[in-house]
Amino acid sequence: MIELIPAIDIIGGQCVRLTKGEYDSKKVYDTNPVAVAQRFESLGFKRLHVVDLDGAKSHHIVNDNTLQAICQSTNLTVDFGGGIKTREDVEKAFKAGARMVTIGSLAVTNPTLCQEWIAEYGAERIVLGADARNGKISINGWKEDSELELMDFIQSYYDKGIRNVLCTEISHDGTLAGPAIDLYISIMQRFPDLHLIASGGVSCKEDIEALEQAGIPAVVFGKAIYEGRINLEELITENE
Repeated sequence: MIELIPAIDIIGGQCVRLTKGEYDSKKVYDTNPVAVAQRFESLGFKRLHVVDLDGAKSHHIVNDNTLQAICQSTNLTVDFGGGIKTREDVEKAFKAGARMVTIGSLAVTNPTLCQEWIAEYGAERIVLGADARNGKISINGWKEDSELELMDFIQSYYDKGIRNVLCTEISHDGTLAGPAIDLYISIMQRFPDLHLIASGGVSCKEDIEALEQAGIPAVVFGKAIYEGRINLEELITENE
C-alpha cells in the first residue's frame, strides 16, 4: 500500500504552492499551516512533508517557528526540508520536532558533510532530496542545474546507507499534469529496496493509484489537495 504524504510549503508563515519551483508563481492557500496540518491528522494521515521555501531561497532555515508549532500541535511524523546547510540547521529542525530532514542541494555541494550527518544521526533520519530536471540534479531552490546524473547521485548515497529518497521531477511539480511514473519505475528497478517518495505532478486520485500499481512506495502531493482535486476522506478510506 502506497504511503500518502501531504505537503505543506511555507513562505512567510503561510501555506503556499509554486509551479515548477518558480517563486513568482506563488499562490497562498491558507494563512494557518498549523490548522492545515491538524486537518490532515484528523483525516487519518500519519506523515507530513514540510518545506521551508524561504529557507531554500535564503540558504538557512527561516520558518522553524512554524515547524515547531505544527509538531507541537499534531502527532504527525514530519520530515522537513528547505535551507538546511549547516549542522545548526539540522539541530534546529530536530529541536523543532522534525523526525527527519530532507537534504538536497548540500548533498550535491558537500557530500562529506552529509556523510558525517548520516553517521551521526542515522540514515533513517535523513531523506535524500533528489530534485531532477532532464535527468540532471538541480540545486539551490531549483535555480541551478548541476552536471550530476540523477541515478549516479542516488547510487552515491545508497552506497552510504540512505534508503529514503524524495525524488521530484521539476518539470512536473505544481503542474497537475501527472507524475513522472516512468522515471520512478526506472529508479525502483535499479534500487528495489529504496523507500522512494514520488513528488510532482499529482493531479487526482487516479495518479496516486497509478503510482501504487507501478510499485512506488510513497507519494508526496500538495497542489491537488489545495485545488480541491482530491477527496482526502475518500483517498484515506480506500488506502486503509
